[in-house]
Amino acid sequence: MDHPPMEIRSTHHYPSRRSAVLADNLVSASQPLAAQAGLAMLAKGGNAVDAAIATAIALTLVEPTGNGVGSDTFAIVWDGSELHGLNASGRSPAGWTPERFAGHDAMPFRGWESVTVPGAVSAWVALSKRFGKLPFADLFKPTIDYAENGFLVSPVIAALWSRAEAQLADHPGFTEAFLPKGRAPKAGERFFNKPLAKTLQSIAETDGASFYEGALAEQICAFAKEHGAALTTQDMKAHEADWCGTISKSFGQCTLHEIPPNGQGIAALSALGILSHTGIRDLDADDPQAFHLQIEAMKLALRDAEAYVADPGHMSAVSADDLLDDTYLASRAALIDATRAQDFGAGAPKNGGTVYLTAADASGMMVSFIQSNYAGFGSGVVVPGTGISLQNRGAGFSLDPDSPNLVGPNKRPFHTIIPGFLMGPDGPLMSFGVMGGPMQAQGHLQMVLRTQIWGQDPQMAVDAPRWRVTEGLGIACEDTMPRATLDALAGLGHQISLEAPDNAFGFGGAQLIHRLPGGGYAAGSDPRKDGLAIGF
Repeated sequence: MDHPPMEIRSTHHYPSRRSAVLADNLVSASQPLAAQAGLAMLAKGGNAVDAAIATAIALTLVEPTGNGVGSDTFAIVWDGSELHGLNASGRSPAGWTPERFAGHDAMPFRGWESVTVPGAVSAWVALSKRFGKLPFADLFKPTIDYAENGFLVSPVIAALWSRAEAQLADHPGFTEAFLPKGRAPKAGERFFNKPLAKTLQSIAETDGASFYEGALAEQICAFAKEHGAALTTQDMKAHEADWCGTISKSFGQCTLHEIPPNGQGIAALSALGILSHTGIRDLDADDPQAFHLQIEAMKLALRDAEAYVADPGHMSAVSADDLLDDTYLASRAALIDATRAQDFGAGAPKNGGTVYLTAADASGMMVSFIQSNYAGFGSGVVVPGTGISLQNRGAGFSLDPDSPNLVGPNKRPFHTIIPGFLMGPDGPLMSFGVMGGPMQAQGHLQMVLRTQIWGQDPQMAVDAPRWRVTEGLGIACEDTMPRATLDALAGLGHQISLEAPDNAFGFGGAQLIHRLPGGGYAAGSDPRKDGLAIGF
């Protein structure tokens, strides 16, 4: 079956009543004030990279539940002629030997022992230096203003903030920074973060140098030492963001690009490659059999990612090329039974849950950008007087001595956050992402198929009910999914749990910008979040 062209719909197929936003210059993000910070850069004559960075900076303030200055970042940029992939994830401290965690059953999930070097600031610097048009300091102005003068907390973020109140109140620096009245701010309350304003001003004035080898680095590491943590100024100074390119897999006329490991984007590519060996093209978007094939392909892909993906320097047994080999993926596809769900194990390819934003401009530049603290508020550690909340990416390491993802010094952990980018035969098609931990690769697969096989516009694809593989035969489904579909999946042996669409990060938050054949773009923004797509 040929892929139908994407059609901009005026009728609404799914519960959201939003329409796709059409414009020549666009930003789509999970918080309105952040999206407008990016749009302001476009209005000043900046490009999509300037808009993306300004939006990302703003999100550290207005959506602290998902990211902060102490986050990691990945990005894919279409510069008008080629794709560029950036890995700005941080490495572990030099003192993180496996012996340091002896006696633990798993890596610590919160606190200082989960904190790796933050990479987000290095991403802002690297992207601005290579592609930006506006002065770096200009990108910080909207956020500094909101931090100093306050902003009104939006509803979804307020709900997530309140959940962290009891969990993180006793973590170093958290109450001072994020519970100013002894509680989380409510929706519509004004929140100030003047320490973060000072931090952002310092980063802006020094092109990020203060964060990695100046006063801010010293404050971060002094606080680490005070709490017996391993992070040092040498660890901070040694950090570098890497221009890593992309890995890809084709499906019909389109090609999905992802960042190479240490991220889980390869799982989306594997699942897409597996599905290319099935009859999914002949099914309708909401056919239970289409869901079944996607779920089974995703289970196969995730099992392999869990077993083999790590810092690429430590993937000695199995490489990304091995996992994406078409013969291997065909053999994985052959395991799918159209009549029943299965609990798959990892394969043998060498045998013989964040914030996401996207921006595009009239010149043709498109940016797919993801930034995350991992868990809500990350480690829960906030450096006093700075507003810097630190990620808990160290929790992504394994303590299994046979795992390529075994914790070790100066090593990148397995990462869940992934930006996605679709190319077509005539150039770029879509910059997109779906934040939300293990939902991300699964969300990428669902967005690609809905827009490219079934011709849904970005907002319709975002609105559609989602599913998520859990464990064994388990799948979580949004309770907006039709009962007949759920009954059909249960009849195939899927063990279904129902969740509301607004279940924290459960089904993710998608943002999509799709290029239109005649010029300009169509964008969609997830109604499960506070955000919007906005443009001119």
